[in-house]
Amino acid sequence: MADEVMRLEMKNISKSFGGVHALQNVSLSLRPGEVHALCGENGAGKSTLMKILSGAYSRDTGEIFIDGKPVNIKNPKDSVDHGVSIIYQEFASVPDLTVAENIFLNHVRGSKNVINWKQLNANAKELLDSLGFGQINPKSKVRELTVAYQQIVEICKALSTNCSILILDEPSAVLANAEIRQLFGILRKLRDEGKSIVYISHRLDEVFEICDRITVMKDGQNAGVVNTADVTEKQLVSMMIGRDLESYFPERESHIGDVIFEAKDIKAGKMVQGVSFKVHKGEVFGLAGLVGAGRTETVRAIFGADKMESGQVFINGQEIKHFSPRNSIGNGYALLPEDRKRHGVLLNLPILYNMTISCLPKFCSGGRIRKAEERKFGDKMVDALKIKIGDKMDNTSSLSGGNQQKVAVSKLIASDCHVYILDEPTRGVDVGAKIEIYKIINDIVAEGNAVIMISSEMPEVIGMCDRVAVMRNGKIAGELQKEEITEQNMIELSMGVNKV
Repeated sequence: MADEVMRLEMKNISKSFGGVHALQNVSLSLRPGEVHALCGENGAGKSTLMKILSGAYSRDTGEIFIDGKPVNIKNPKDSVDHGVSIIYQEFASVPDLTVAENIFLNHVRGSKNVINWKQLNANAKELLDSLGFGQINPKSKVRELTVAYQQIVEICKALSTNCSILILDEPSAVLANAEIRQLFGILRKLRDEGKSIVYISHRLDEVFEICDRITVMKDGQNAGVVNTADVTEKQLVSMMIGRDLESYFPERESHIGDVIFEAKDIKAGKMVQGVSFKVHKGEVFGLAGLVGAGRTETVRAIFGADKMESGQVFINGQEIKHFSPRNSIGNGYALLPEDRKRHGVLLNLPILYNMTISCLPKFCSGGRIRKAEERKFGDKMVDALKIKIGDKMDNTSSLSGGNQQKVAVSKLIASDCHVYILDEPTRGVDVGAKIEIYKIINDIVAEGNAVIMISSEMPEVIGMCDRVAVMRNGKIAGELQKEEITEQNMIELSMGVNKV
């Protein structure tokens, strides 16, 4: 294979931001008809390398070849013209435009300056159908879609350019098992058609299922290139983090106490149709189900982020009367939202301010913020969650997506609540950081508090939860005790195969 012409070669790419070396002589090769994983911890340089390929960043040094020919990618248009399309971890859609308008946003064509809307919608419908998501209406506003469906729109937008190189940055982070299966089917089809795919994911089971080769990055440098078939998951993790991991899920001795939180007959629109459950002290309680089952809508209504039409919420036996995020935190329960970019952090505020904004009174006296205590808390969270930052006063937008998620988690911890609702807490977070978040969860429940966890990763639900309620069509389809929590049982309940 020495004479093989690579679809893509990036050779000795370096990039610095100020005094920080984001990339140092990094190389990546991609074959025609290959799904190639790009793995590494948050901040390893994966997204920076891909942003150089997509024209969002310019490289300081290095060369790029496509189909054996040198190319100079100076901007995103150059990248698209060379057949490169990228789907970022953080969506680039326009919420107030329709699905069809977003898909063809960069190349809308019209005769005599008049757009053929019927044809535009038909073309969008054809793309959606090809991905197995024909239920998405091309005329719907993107802001009306679930996060998972917004991701599908992003994939359609990328495919609409007829690219030969497709880059997917955490494409399955918001998808449930059934949607991931559909995504993989599409990727295999594209691979068979000769397209080359760079797949960035922290879900190692996906990497081993769909990828042919793996390039590992660590601290802005190459850590190795391996054939997927020649490496074990444990070996890959060691390459990524430089140490062995005995277990993804830290051991925890459960001490389940009295009921601390209860939701009774919660109703909120079509997605939440009479949801009831109880959570105990010292318990990690899971809410499972397919995307669209109503999990996120349920916890947002309970928290007061969305309107709850009817129902009751009790904490320590006391009924909550007025629902708003402020009142919920004041009453002892807090929410980590699913959509980090829109609801989890304030990107244009400093990292430290994001960590403490939900509980500033605990750092105040006499109308002034006790800066030393605030900084001390920030230092504690940076160390505990291993957040990679330059300075705590840098804007949160300067962090990678996974490190932004850690900041959102630290904000939750600062609230000193008794019940923590975590909606996709490890979305877009690398394997090392997942362990740190799991440890935080264990610490929370060890102190007699409770965690309600929503996760689309079934191994995570199995590994962390003491009890799971599975939702289907806005209702609880069944409940599973610890020994009953298996992928098969959860899938059967979520699809209505049987009832527990």
